[in-house]
Amino acid sequence: MPTEEAGAPDDHPEAASGEELPGQIERRLLGRPASMGRREVSEGAGVEPVVARRFWHAMGFQNIEDDDAMFTEADLEALKRVARLIGEGEVSEELALGMTRAFARTSDRLAVWQTQLVAESLTSPFSEELEGRDSRSVPEPRIAADAAELLASICDDIEPLLVYVWRRHLTNAIARMLADADPAVHADPSAPIRVVGFADLVSFTSFVRRMSERQLARLVQRFELLASDVITEHGGRVIKTVGDEVLFVHTDAAAASAIALDLVDAMAEDELLPPVRVGLAHGRVVSRLGDVFGLTVNKASRITAVTPSGHVYVDEDMAKVLGSVSGFSAIERRRRMLRGIGVVTLHELQRAPGGRGLALRDGSA
Repeated sequence: MPTEEAGAPDDHPEAASGEELPGQIERRLLGRPASMGRREVSEGAGVEPVVARRFWHAMGFQNIEDDDAMFTEADLEALKRVARLIGEGEVSEELALGMTRAFARTSDRLAVWQTQLVAESLTSPFSEELEGRDSRSVPEPRIAADAAELLASICDDIEPLLVYVWRRHLTNAIARMLADADPAVHADPSAPIRVVGFADLVSFTSFVRRMSERQLARLVQRFELLASDVITEHGGRVIKTVGDEVLFVHTDAAAASAIALDLVDAMAEDELLPPVRVGLAHGRVVSRLGDVFGLTVNKASRITAVTPSGHVYVDEDMAKVLGSVSGFSAIERRRRMLRGIGVVTLHELQRAPGGRGLALRDGSA
């Protein structure tokens, strides 16, 4: 987290006239300019230089020499916080490094995502097309500079939102962990039961061939936005998106079914997106570093690959669970040999007559 030194206007007068924009932005976001080497920061935080090096790497930054002036007061304060947690016995060094890596990996993607969003918001699609730059995936210098200025100016206002959103997700993650650990809920808490779903855009490759890079980026962004809205509306959790595919999980079979069918409907109603197909599998999963693994995940992926466009197929276990759920039906279709899985009897998921819609579930996925 930024410290009081970072970005404090009283401590950091405006950059000298003529300073390059990257330097100005660094001053506004990080506070005082880098003035300390790793050895100096280590001494200030009361840790060995090798420990400082480990945390620097954990944050995702390249290796530097001990005396290179690459560290700011904010870096020193951050290392002091970590050292204090370790010294007081709150966390081990290994745990602190792991949490730092988690912050770094998610923050890196978040920062890139937001800079691209801001740059795109400042770019007129009409002017791009007129000037023949529609294929550019990187903004022109003027737009990049304006985006940098805007991001620096709103950073302090956005930071509390970032912390709040993280705390809300942390609350949900803790609630899921406690539920999974309850033997009354899961006999094997090491591999809790979930419904795993893959949604895949059909004929995506042929769409790509007809698009510029920017058009492709907008299509993928539109797909991710629609898919995320549908999944979270029913209390599901988006695990990851990879271009033309989204992976999601839910604890509730009915809610997961509603997600799958609503995804098909949402894409069919969108004029810009190709149709989608969805595969669902019910079973145990292994959760690690925010991702999910295991046979159930692989099975859902393989089922999606053989599902016809605009349809939802589920495995036998999911079909059995839906047998006691109102509003949906699972119609047996055929047996297929799925690579790495074996023979699976596929069922097509449909809404039962009058089964349109489902009461929204809480975020317990």
